[in-house]
Amino acid sequence: MEALSDPSTLFPLITALVVAGAAIGFLAGLFGVGGGAISVPVFFEIFQTLGYAPEVAMPVAVGTSLAVIAPTSLASARGHHKRGTLDVEILRIWALPILLGVAVGAFIARFAPPAVFQAAFACVASIIAIRFLTGGARWKLYEKLPGPVVMRASGAGIGLISAIMGIGGGAISTMFLSFFGAPIHRAISTSAGVGALISIPGTLGYILAGWGRGDLPPATLGFVSLAAFAVSIPTSLMTTRGGVALAHMLSRRALELAFGAFLVLVAGRFIYALLSAAP
Repeated sequence: MEALSDPSTLFPLITALVVAGAAIGFLAGLFGVGGGAISVPVFFEIFQTLGYAPEVAMPVAVGTSLAVIAPTSLASARGHHKRGTLDVEILRIWALPILLGVAVGAFIARFAPPAVFQAAFACVASIIAIRFLTGGARWKLYEKLPGPVVMRASGAGIGLISAIMGIGGGAISTMFLSFFGAPIHRAISTSAGVGALISIPGTLGYILAGWGRGDLPPATLGFVSLAAFAVSIPTSLMTTRGGVALAHMLSRRALELAFGAFLVLVAGRFIYALLSAAP
């Protein structure tokens, strides 16, 4: 905790949170993702710098990420809805299954070691990145969405994986929708709504999962850091609109390539963390 009393350390920590917040908001608008790919590693490094063990730092990073994602996802979904590309019917089908998946994921978060979170993050991000960077023509399963049973099962899976990874689920839902012929702009716009469906109950789940633990950082509510949330959320909300505007300016292929390149960086970051922790 000496870092909080040392100005030379405290200023970089606050700056990192502010920049992370801006990146979260921009990515939420641009890619329909919650920005957890940025916030989880940033929060994780900050909590470790403050002296907390990985088994505490990682779930708090994930829970705080979901808390920040909630308002930015709502703002992003609203912006895409105004442009007419958000599919409300898909969100209605996914709402309850996603909620159930998030509840299970938050329960797992209480007991899973940090490597589980990092490995899940790296694996899913790598698969999605390959799909978009290669153009994805061979990855398309069908030209229209599957029936209600498969849709609900996919919603539960998206909620489960996203809660464990601390993301809004936009990356996963975008990949799923594109598998079934959804245009990239429609998939990204609808995935912004998925972020809201996942992050709000996910935040509550992480609060309950960490409730009563005595080894958590100060100013936390369960596995959610109120201090990190308060510092990062203002810039997050400021940059969301710019991300939405840029998403609708880019061509389909340009947006796919940008999304894929972004996920390569994300996967690389967590693969490096896993290799560094290996004995």
